[in-house]
Amino acid sequence: MADVVEAFLNRLHHPMLASVDLSLDRMYRFLSLLGSPHRRLPPVIHIAGTNGKGSLIAYLQAIFEATGYKVHRYTSPHLVHFNERIVLAGREIDNTYLETILKHVSALLPTQPATFFEATTAAAFLAFSERPADILLMETGMGGRLDATNVIKKPLLTAITPISLDHMEYLGNSIIAIAAEKAGILRGGISCVVGKQANEAREIIEQKATALKTPLYRYNKEWHIDNTVYDSPKRMLTLAPSLAGKHQFDNAATACACIDLLPQFAITDEHIVQGLAHATWPARLQRLTQGGYISLLPESVELWLDGGHNPQGGEVLAAWLKERDIKNIYLICGMIKGKDPAAYLRFLAPYVTELYAITIPGELQTRQAQEVEVAAKTVGIRAVSAPSIENALQTIAGHAKTPCIVCICGSLYLAGKVLAAGNG
Repeated sequence: MADVVEAFLNRLHHPMLASVDLSLDRMYRFLSLLGSPHRRLPPVIHIAGTNGKGSLIAYLQAIFEATGYKVHRYTSPHLVHFNERIVLAGREIDNTYLETILKHVSALLPTQPATFFEATTAAAFLAFSERPADILLMETGMGGRLDATNVIKKPLLTAITPISLDHMEYLGNSIIAIAAEKAGILRGGISCVVGKQANEAREIIEQKATALKTPLYRYNKEWHIDNTVYDSPKRMLTLAPSLAGKHQFDNAATACACIDLLPQFAITDEHIVQGLAHATWPARLQRLTQGGYISLLPESVELWLDGGHNPQGGEVLAAWLKERDIKNIYLICGMIKGKDPAAYLRFLAPYVTELYAITIPGELQTRQAQEVEVAAKTVGIRAVSAPSIENALQTIAGHAKTPCIVCICGSLYLAGKVLAAGNG
């Protein structure tokens, strides 16, 4: 199976397949050759945004499953195995079926070029169209307007999570430009749940919605979150989300707002509470409790993993560290090219005792450890480069005072390496 997937990925390295098509025409052509599976999907909730998309999907999936519904899910990137991207009725796609749909898709590539994301999205649509479910939770890969997932003409509902600066080489170098791309998933007459936004992002979304006659259900307008209490015309609930960090109350509240607009599903407040309490989403402020890495640290040291990699991700991690109020905090940080280490780390500077910069192993697009080290120093963090995560952990174990937190952070690619090594 690994050989089949690897061969498929290698075919996508051909120069003809390297460029992003700045329209959806190529995606429509590709799907038509597969029999237009995007027209035979379960009801779709289409989700865009910069941060919180995955957490929102995790909460929604848990809520629907607590009610007894079958849930398909499409997310990216994967952390360890490609199968994570395509979840069928609550389970990751099995290798045999994945091989089957990849063969269908790869057979088209010689005459119908497609990028990696276009081709794998087409494969996902094929799987989702062939297996029954009650709902499909679909995350955009990047942006919205020209994203390969945006071929869904009539989703059941759309949602936009907080927007910040990310993927600027494709989406634009301002919140306004990026918000305009994310708002491309809006559809006339189909409601959109809008999570917490900067003013300029919210204004762009509202302008697009007015033009399209899209009903909006907005944070701090139609619905509210006050500390732990969700308040809307439909319900008032005290939230206790399973995922760590204050920002998760906002994500959980956005999930509640989505449920408010889905009266056709028999979801009760009890189902919502149960789902929020049992949702899981790896590498988002995930505490590591087993594996080789934890064995390198004293029992009194907490080891955490976080895949946040943009300025808002740094801000969220900093807010959580402030909330923990622990003086001895060490970061092991690796980042990829295209991400701004200084912009990510500047929020963390007041809380970090020391940072160990690493080069992400086996990742072609990694920034070198020295680049991350220099960026950390420019924002006032004491930093050194380390040859590996293991070396950094051993060094920290040798001199850290307790209580102490160690957080491996800066990249979902790095997080995937950590989980693939058996840590969890």
